[in-house]
Amino acid sequence: MPEPYPFLPDQDPAPVLALIRDAFAYMQGRIDPPSSMERLTEDDIRTQARQGEVWLIGQPLQACVFFIRKPDALYIGKLATDAAHRRKGLSRRLIALAESRARAMGLTALELQSRIELLENHAAFTAMGFVKTAETAHPGYDRPTIFTFRKALA
Repeated sequence: MPEPYPFLPDQDPAPVLALIRDAFAYMQGRIDPPSSMERLTEDDIRTQARQGEVWLIGQPLQACVFFIRKPDALYIGKLATDAAHRRKGLSRRLIALAESRARAMGLTALELQSRIELLENHAAFTAMGFVKTAETAHPGYDRPTIFTFRKALA
């Protein structure tokens, strides 16, 4: 199985953007409001690589994830796996990488968010040791639209 490797800001972000768009396409029409993925650009990916971390698996690209350091946790965003490579443990490998990176930064938790409608994602994150800790709403919504999940690191 290929090892995760970092995306560097001078690399071509087009394959990363294409993977995220393809992997998140199933959410269109299913979540409200629409995913921030629809506004994501190649420049955003370069900025993420400079200000946080972007990790990839495979060439051609099979999976990716963004890491953002918060004061008390490593935030995991844009976790995406190519449809042809799902159910092979790639997301679990990227979560394990997040745990390693968080520990190296002296952090004691991982955090991520998932839309309320994506029940299969909630089940997957729970199976990886995450616990739902909050429900929040996007601006302008009078109902929760997002669940926050955290995983304490031993």
